[in-house]
Amino acid sequence: MADRRLSYFAIGIFTGMAAGIFTGLLLAPYSGAQTRRLLARQAHQAAETARDVADRAERTAAAVGERVDHYLGRDEEAAWRKVREIREGVQRYTHAQPS
Repeated sequence: MADRRLSYFAIGIFTGMAAGIFTGLLLAPYSGAQTRRLLARQAHQAAETARDVADRAERTAAAVGERVDHYLGRDEEAAWRKVREIREGVQRYTHAQPS
């Protein structure tokens, strides 16, 4: 019984697919050649758009990376400046203390 239901289901699927393909071919707004040209043009436009977006993303990532490096470099410079100030303060303090 289950095999019979599965067989009817498969037959229904294939019949529906065939009817859909046939109806699509009859009601297609363009010929096959026109449709292929249209799809190729749209694919080319999509590829150009993707390249533009990728280029913009790369430029933005580079700019952000430069800014981060700049700010991290500033923080590092400030930290080393503080370390030098502390060392100098410690040296002054130790030289000022009587031995």
